[in-house]
Amino acid sequence: MQIILLEDIRNLGKIGEVVDVRDGYGRNFLLKFGKALRADKTNIDFVKRKKEEISKKNVEIKKAAKEILDKIKNKKLIFKKETKENGDLFAPIKPKEISKYFEENFKESINPSQIDLKQEVRKVGKFSLSVNLHSDVTAELHVLVEKKDSK
Repeated sequence: MQIILLEDIRNLGKIGEVVDVRDGYGRNFLLKFGKALRADKTNIDFVKRKKEEISKKNVEIKKAAKEILDKIKNKKLIFKKETKENGDLFAPIKPKEISKYFEENFKESINPSQIDLKQEVRKVGKFSLSVNLHSDVTAELHVLVEKKDSK
């Protein structure tokens, strides 16, 4: 499927580029969330006319992402969890739970899909993750999992 991008997308392309993607990715993500249009003559002409406006919007989104980055960078995400005797968690920490942590502690809404865990968080310790705030703005953070005192 050929599409024309309405925003910069990491590992895919820049605004206004026509790129080939798999049908499912194009239909279920790029088109659905307004990140691209089908590449036909009408849409290509439309994007050429609107490219400056789209670029300004992208700069504003990037600026907002940098503000969030400044707020969360160098922060440790600390989770206190009940564990088994060997230090394993009863349930792994998922991106949805980390997203909720950002909402409660930093008052920032970060979608679970923006959170990239380097490895599954299944035991007590320190783990790395990256938060993709924008195609050009990524925060590298650490999750610290501690044993919850059972009193």
